[in-house]
Amino acid sequence: MNRSPSQSPCIRREGWNVSRLKHYVQLNPTKGEISQLPKDTEVSFLPMEAVSESGDFDVSRFGTISDYVSGYTYFRDGDVLLAKITPCFENGKTALVHGLKNGIGFGSTEFHVLRARENMDRSYLAYVVRSRAFRAFGEAAMIGAAGQKRVPESFVSEFRQPFPPFDEQRAIASFLDHQTTKLDQLVEKKQRLIELLQEKRRALINQAVTKGLDPNVPMKDSGIPWLGEIPAHWDIVRNKNLFYEFSEWNDTEDSELLTVSHITGVTRRSEKNVNMFMAESLVGYKHCLPGDLVINTMWAWMGALGISPHKGVASPSYNTYRIRRDAPLYPWYYDYLCRMPSHVATLRAFSTGVWESRLRLYPKVFLSLVTCLPPFDEQRKIVDYLDEQTTRIDKLIGATTRSVELYEEYRQALITAAVTGEIDVRHYADNEVSALPS
Repeated sequence: MNRSPSQSPCIRREGWNVSRLKHYVQLNPTKGEISQLPKDTEVSFLPMEAVSESGDFDVSRFGTISDYVSGYTYFRDGDVLLAKITPCFENGKTALVHGLKNGIGFGSTEFHVLRARENMDRSYLAYVVRSRAFRAFGEAAMIGAAGQKRVPESFVSEFRQPFPPFDEQRAIASFLDHQTTKLDQLVEKKQRLIELLQEKRRALINQAVTKGLDPNVPMKDSGIPWLGEIPAHWDIVRNKNLFYEFSEWNDTEDSELLTVSHITGVTRRSEKNVNMFMAESLVGYKHCLPGDLVINTMWAWMGALGISPHKGVASPSYNTYRIRRDAPLYPWYYDYLCRMPSHVATLRAFSTGVWESRLRLYPKVFLSLVTCLPPFDEQRKIVDYLDEQTTRIDKLIGATTRSVELYEEYRQALITAAVTGEIDVRHYADNEVSALPS
């Protein structure tokens, strides 16, 4: 059976009326509703970033009607905002807004505004447009060029599914409010655990690469503000004695293009094997080998530095440094060291540029800075220890992240099942969440 993109494949329950959404909502109400208000009336302003994927929203921004009446989308308390542009629509940016300044708001032109009619509960409406059925058919109906696709107003208006009577809409919305609140609380606890694990990971690395593994070793002042005390037997060495700038390119090499994700820790070291599209011309590109230090010199380089795990080609916005043959530096020790937020902040402080967003860390400056250096064998022991410990923490973070994803998947499934009539919420106790993922 062929189904139009505006038809939802759900169960029709007794008393539910198969209809189009336009019979339950007013879509994109006109600004004429507030034409009689003084132009200096204060109103809220919600850009796209003020609405989250979880349905939260920020009403702290405000101005006057005259500031926004031209060129922005109008709405008021009780309206549902629906992001229409990709990827915000697919990501679920939707909000039932309230608490607006004087009950009035303006926002991004990339919002559709849905106002519930007298036969539609506004909370139930918000859940309908968050459901998988609505999202899936909306995505299929998007029009426009890649990267600028939008859900047309006609899709929202013509979206068709069975809708329950008003009283049952309210019961469903109440049920989902209760259940999703419990799920959100569980997700919040998991996300806090992830934050704590990440903090522990950073502290572990910081302790090991700046203080070593022996808590009883004698210490000395490093003379470096961000570093503080270091083990007495460690050296302080200028970067020019460890590295030299290397930019030679051999066009006979079969290499991949290195990107920020390869060296920043966005992907784990074992997974950094993505082959990227190569430019037609490699003029200005830098050739690098495993063990070379690669730094993105532009504003995005904050944290975008590390030891390359691959033979590859770095873009012209990167500087490439090779470890000197006689330097007693184990590359992966420096890889851990240079990712420390305090170290990154120091490198940023020595960067120069007219605008904050265009700072550059020039080779002459980088090579003049200093690095703390344990004996080579100790560097290896530190790296082995950190590899083991961070792998264990990363597995816990991964497992916890997956549980958050399962909660989110369950949340979506629960919303969809409730608003489409696949489950009868009257069969559930107030404190029950069925088949909750662990």
